[in-house]
Amino acid sequence: MRYTLGFYLFLASVSLALGQTPLALGQTAEAPPPDPGVASEWDARKMIDALNLQAQHLKPIVDQIQPADWVSQGASATYIAQWNTAQAQLSYLISTSDAFSRQPDRLALGLEAYFRMQSVSTLGSLTEGVRKYQNPALASLMQSVIAENSTNRDRLRQYLQDLATQKEQEFQVADREAQRCRAALLRQPAPKTKKVSQP
Repeated sequence: MRYTLGFYLFLASVSLALGQTPLALGQTAEAPPPDPGVASEWDARKMIDALNLQAQHLKPIVDQIQPADWVSQGASATYIAQWNTAQAQLSYLISTSDAFSRQPDRLALGLEAYFRMQSVSTLGSLTEGVRKYQNPALASLMQSVIAENSTNRDRLRQYLQDLATQKEQEFQVADREAQRCRAALLRQPAPKTKKVSQP
């Protein structure tokens, strides 16, 4: 079975999303550095659970934010939409990372968790609103919890890069094996059929 252009485009988009430079189709890398491989399932779960725990630490902080009260102090109403988005993204991140922890070999779940984490890490405007209109100490706490999670985000990105590389290699092996089997079948002579004489 040959992989379609869509499959290679999917792998390229995963590589780009994770910060890798994909090779052109049909191009091979020259002397790739030794690959330590994908983290063990146990290590992956531990890393994903740490990510989930950090998100759970951030949730009660975000829950304390009262952007509706800021509007009376002259703040923009867009803070309310940002706060609602932050709450939704945190909830999605927690549920996605729970699912990913149960199936750490699922690249799609990993990518979803990574993108959710990226969106949660960009709460700078909301943090500044907290600092200006509500409580500077709460804003600093929120900022520090988000910063603490940057290590987990980097580790998750590396794990996903390794997992994507492993999946690509597995697909290449399966493709070569399928091609080998097809070629072997085509080389086999056609079975001889005996002509049955008519009475």
